[in-house]
Amino acid sequence: MSAALEPGWLAILDEEFSKDYMLSLKSFLKEEKEIGATVYPKNADIFNALNTTPFNNVKVVILGQDPYHGIGQAHGLSFSVQRGIAIPPSLKNIYKELETDVEGFKSPNHGNLTHWAEQGVLLLNATLTVRASTPGSHQNRGWEIFTDEIIKALSAKKEHLVFLLWGKYAQQKAALIDQKKHHVLTAAHPSPFSAYNGFFGSRHFSKANQLLVQNNLSPIDWNLPE
Repeated sequence: MSAALEPGWLAILDEEFSKDYMLSLKSFLKEEKEIGATVYPKNADIFNALNTTPFNNVKVVILGQDPYHGIGQAHGLSFSVQRGIAIPPSLKNIYKELETDVEGFKSPNHGNLTHWAEQGVLLLNATLTVRASTPGSHQNRGWEIFTDEIIKALSAKKEHLVFLLWGKYAQQKAALIDQKKHHVLTAAHPSPFSAYNGFFGSRHFSKANQLLVQNNLSPIDWNLPE
């Protein structure tokens, strides 16, 4: 599983792949396939967030919880879906907030956020796989240990990152972040069930860019190509 990782991430995370929790996770994923379960995303996309946003390039971190569990949706980036797939409700709300927060932003006709990831926005889910049509099915199998190590490594080895933590689950990860070195912005989750409780109006996207510029880093172009 580690061989396909971007070199900067591999240097930091390589030891994790030989630890007991990861060996147990590998066995679990193998068992899923042996019983014929469909697992998302496909193997080549499991570490897409790390491979699209090299460690040295990370500037902003957006934490999700679980990959999408529908056909063709998940491709390894939190909140993102592949082109040609209907835009999920949470992402529609992210676009709504962007339209009011970022001048000139126009919601695209797709939900692929690769353009953000290529600029340094790490779109990281806490759990990196899921069984088809079964949300949360791969939680507490070891992925959270691995992704916590990612957050801790970013906190320890980098400076001036902007973490966008939406919803209670993501906000729990603030305990892993050195807030003397980094910026943590919190808001309600963009889900239709909670977006009106503080996600809308949070202006996290413009605030993130302001913080980046203050630290002599280039802002993110939040506009997505059609």
